[in-house]
Amino acid sequence: MIRKSLVILGIASAYFVNAQQVSIIRNTAEVYSNSSVNGTSKYNSMAGSMGALGGDISVLNSNPAGIGVNITSEFSGTLAIQNNNNSTTSFGKSLESDINKTILGNIGGTAAFKIEGNTPWKFVNLAVNFSTQKIDDKTRSAGNPNIVFNYLNSDGTPYTDLSFTGHYYDRYGEVSKMSVGIGGNYDNRIYVGLGLNFHNAILDQYDRATFLSSADGKTEIGDKQYTPYSETSNGFSASVGVIGKINPQFRLGAALETPTWWNMVRLYNAYSDVDNATYTEDSKLSSPLKATLSAAYVPNKNFAINVDYVLGLTKPRFKEYGPADAEANQILSDNYKNLSEIRVGAEYRFEGLRVRGGYAFASSPFDNISVNSYKADGSSENASFGNMFVGKRNTIGAGIGYDFKSFFIDAAYQNVSSEYSSPFLAGSSDSQTGYYTQNFIVESPAYAVSTVKNKKNNYFITLGWKF
Repeated sequence: MIRKSLVILGIASAYFVNAQQVSIIRNTAEVYSNSSVNGTSKYNSMAGSMGALGGDISVLNSNPAGIGVNITSEFSGTLAIQNNNNSTTSFGKSLESDINKTILGNIGGTAAFKIEGNTPWKFVNLAVNFSTQKIDDKTRSAGNPNIVFNYLNSDGTPYTDLSFTGHYYDRYGEVSKMSVGIGGNYDNRIYVGLGLNFHNAILDQYDRATFLSSADGKTEIGDKQYTPYSETSNGFSASVGVIGKINPQFRLGAALETPTWWNMVRLYNAYSDVDNATYTEDSKLSSPLKATLSAAYVPNKNFAINVDYVLGLTKPRFKEYGPADAEANQILSDNYKNLSEIRVGAEYRFEGLRVRGGYAFASSPFDNISVNSYKADGSSENASFGNMFVGKRNTIGAGIGYDFKSFFIDAAYQNVSSEYSSPFLAGSSDSQTGYYTQNFIVESPAYAVSTVKNKKNNYFITLGWKF
């Protein structure tokens, strides 16, 4: 059917994102620049804080020098059960959504080679690790009958009004990382390491809004321009690290990871008054350069505590093939700030028993952002949001394990929580950012902004073999 033209009464405003999708900016920060990747149960129970301790295959995620700490070879696999819950509040009403997945979260091993002879080098170790994490996410935002879009016939007489009744955001997919590392032990005092990381991401994303027509009482379902889309990406990064024993009780560590250089292929829908078409788009993205500083205190063989501080040194940046890439880079340059995260993890050993815990806090990567947003009465005004797209992240981990000498088993629980503001609805046909239904093009001069409280409850179990 031919879509009716839209007439909006009111003052037009500048769009914050224009043709560039809000979801692309969010995915840039959350999916392609995020430091959160699954590991072993030990790693997850300590909130990823192992940069100066080492001795676990997942330390490749923070400091490859930790591979040099191993004095035995080992192999392990980790089953991950992931629960993702969103409580989304908009215009005084909250809606919840849940996603549950079970995956092989981590598998890998370390081969330890003892160096014989009169040399200060004690071990040279090789490691291979594969980790994966689901990025499934969905939000349901309530509508507002006071947000109304007026449509006229060609002669200027009223045709119908469309009232906004709800918004749906769905993302499905996963990110994975395969790391190959080498670590060395120099005189049991200095450990060095190098890691090569091969990244992969697959996602499908939907952005839909619903509207009620006053003419016939039917619901109109609109897809955002350029959605739904499917995206496959692969990337590469490298890391180097060092751990030094200041004395038998204190260790310091430092690591540097290059940007991840992503190659992305996106398949998306585009809508017009004449026809609908599907297009393919290639893009390149470099994530931030990251540094990790670590310190560990090991007073005896029964207890250890580690602190990691992770700092993003650069901003994500797209290679500019056209105006959309340039616009995205401008948004990131103006609003993205260097991400920082602090992690604390501890382990207590009693004979074969291990008890672990950890906490991590990651800052929001975005400064305050002002957008023209709707109020409950349907009017709009400029409002500032300090947690747009991605919010501050809190991670709490706890776990237990038992070492049978040749075999070990570990279990962990991890709670990850964040809160952020999610903008949607704004768009225009001129900039090709509106919502397209079967009968209408819906364009809005302002955003609806919902508050999303995200909670992840993850469970892990690891089986390992030492040899």
